Amino acid sequence: MKLSTVEERVRDAIGVRLFTVLAWVPERQALRRVHSSHPAEYPVGGEKTVEVAAGWLARCVTAQEPYLGPDRAAVREIFADHALIDSLGCGAVINVPVVADGRTLGVLNILDAEGRYDEDSVVTAASLAPLAVPALLGFEEEEKNR
Repeated sequence: MKLSTVEERVRDAIGVRLFTVLAWVPERQALRRVHSSHPAEYPVGGEKTVEVAAGWLARCVTAQEPYLGPDRAAVREIFADHALIDSLGCGAVINVPVVADGRTLGVLNILDAEGRYDEDSVVTAASLAPLAVPALLGFEEEEKNR
C-alpha cells in the first residue's frame, strides 16, 4: 500500500493536518522522512537524529510504544521544530511506530490542532500503522541496495 493511501486512511479515521512517515535507519540511529503531506516544509529525504528527545526515541523506536502529545506544551517539549509545527496550525501529535517481525521499521507522525487527539485516537492510529509496513520494507530494501 502506498503511504499516500495510509495518509488518506488516517485522515478519514481521526483527522490530520500534517502527516509524515519516517523510516528508521538503525545503522545511523536516524529517522529518514519517506512521505510528507507538506513537502515544502518537511521534504522527503530529510533526516532526524538528535532533533528529537532521547526519551521519545526510546519510547517510539526502542520500546515500540505510541506517543500522544495532546497540546502545544507537549509538542514543544519533544520537537526542536515546534515553531514550524505551530505555524502549520498543529498543536497535537500522535507518533506511532510501524513494526514488523518485532523490528521497528519507522514511525507515523500525525499532527493536528491542539486538543484534537486523545487515547482513543492513539488506538485508532496504532491500528492503521501496519498498513505502512509494505512501503517501509520497500524503503529498507532500497537502502540495502545503495
